[in-house]
Amino acid sequence: MAREERVTVRARPMALHLRSGRVGCAMLLACLSPGPGEFALEALITSTAVVALAEIGDKTQLLAIVLATRFKRPLPIIMGILVATLANHFCAALVGERVSALLDGQWFRYLIAASFIAMAIWTLIPDKFEDEEQKPARFGAFLTTLIAFFFVEMGDKTQIATVALGAQFQSVLLVTTGTTLGMMIANVPAVFLGNELIKRVPMATVRAIAAALFLAIGLWLLAQTAGWL
Repeated sequence: MAREERVTVRARPMALHLRSGRVGCAMLLACLSPGPGEFALEALITSTAVVALAEIGDKTQLLAIVLATRFKRPLPIIMGILVATLANHFCAALVGERVSALLDGQWFRYLIAASFIAMAIWTLIPDKFEDEEQKPARFGAFLTTLIAFFFVEMGDKTQIATVALGAQFQSVLLVTTGTTLGMMIANVPAVFLGNELIKRVPMATVRAIAAALFLAIGLWLLAQTAGWL
């Protein structure tokens, strides 16, 4: 009888250890798995970094410099860039998110990966913006910037990148916020410094870094889709 009690007493601590071990493993797995906060941070940081680097030397940044030189009114130009980018990139991220929801499949994830790799090649090609008409603008600084920036951004690599980011992260709000922040990081200094920014920043190096980032994202998505990661 006494022996049975001793076995029972010994078994209870063992059961407690097993339970606590299972709880500890579950907590560790929960910590290692990416939560909503980590996903949001990844989407925001990636969108910001990709677009900020891709925008440097881009034709929309050159447009910002031209408008700053013409109007010499930084604040309305910055506000015009902000509103135009929010409108344009919201639509782009929405297209990416909707297409991803409709065409969700392995082949589509391969297509997203290929689009990032293609963006890496495109980023290495310098952009040019020719301001052919020097006649006075019909509208003020804000409205001229808003209209010009919105339409010049159509089909630009930063807009295409936003579509791809929207498809990848499937979050219109996070991607739009990140890409807009990236555009402002690149363009606000351009408005204030003008052509001096282009002279001081090593454009070839920036383009190479942006291309490497696009390539890394594309290869990572490719490996993830193939099941290598």
